Amino acid sequence: MKSDRRSVLGAGLLLSVFSASRALAQTAPPAAPGAAPPGLPQPEETLDLWPQGVPGMPANPPIEKTTERSEDLLVTDRAVLGITVPRLSVFRPDRPNGAAVLLMPGGGYNHIVVDKEGYELGRWLAARGFTAFVLFYRLPYDGWAAGPDVALSDAQRAMRLIRHRHAEYAIDPERVAAMGFSAGGHLCADLATRFASRTYDPVDQTDRLSAKPICAAPIYPVVSMSAPNAHPGSRERLLGANPSTALEAAHSPDRNVPANAPPVFLLHAEDDDVVPAANTILLRAALKERNIPVETHLFEHGGHGFGLRKAVGKPVEIWPELWRNWARGTGLG
Repeated sequence: MKSDRRSVLGAGLLLSVFSASRALAQTAPPAAPGAAPPGLPQPEETLDLWPQGVPGMPANPPIEKTTERSEDLLVTDRAVLGITVPRLSVFRPDRPNGAAVLLMPGGGYNHIVVDKEGYELGRWLAARGFTAFVLFYRLPYDGWAAGPDVALSDAQRAMRLIRHRHAEYAIDPERVAAMGFSAGGHLCADLATRFASRTYDPVDQTDRLSAKPICAAPIYPVVSMSAPNAHPGSRERLLGANPSTALEAAHSPDRNVPANAPPVFLLHAEDDDVVPAANTILLRAALKERNIPVETHLFEHGGHGFGLRKAVGKPVEIWPELWRNWARGTGLG
């Protein structure tokens, strides 16, 4: 996977002219009725993860639906469920720095948050030179053949697809990070610990590439699937109402850390009343036991699901810059 960085960036700039025509063949980003807020760029480019057909389609496929939960016309808060065409919404920087970030929004594995933990972070990253890919992954309770591994299948495929298409986006294929929030933080931690697990049958040359991120940032993540620390809703939607202890262990990232896991950045508010901060502490301890580099930030106040917008005016507001400074040391840039 070694590439000359200068040639990668140059090739990406030359090929970017073809991106618009390629994007036309992809499934549009999730969108609710009504106009988007003025001044906030919306993604115009998407990448379908499975162009030859999504694997393991249920007998009664769900119907994708996006709802607007905000009453403020200038601040959207969309949620999408029933995804049958998993895809990436792309935020391109004006001046690419050669690095990419795969974003996995949360939503308790019940839906996926579009704006707060997806598009807002995509804009923030793109403004700083990163190419951001917001992942709309399949939800495990919809009956997919992969069961509780279905979201991880999409995350693995997304990492490989970003690397496969690196030249088009002026990306160094070795500099692709992962970041996730809440249940998306669980998916991010799952990817960081089970990147090499075979969760789907390879479909093309893309699947020969590694799904391992250069670094991972699970933010206020769901981690444990066992009481008392499990988030009940995420646990039930991922594993069902009465999972076995073996199934709980198989899907608790703190119990599956390999010796070659990537460096990890952890962030949680101690007053989180939805996902206990103990989830982050469990994952930190497991990473430390394996001698995996880990940076951990615990804030006294912040609650759950603060993303960018709900962190404003609080000490936790600094978290994106803490991540960015840490990420430089991993080689992401």
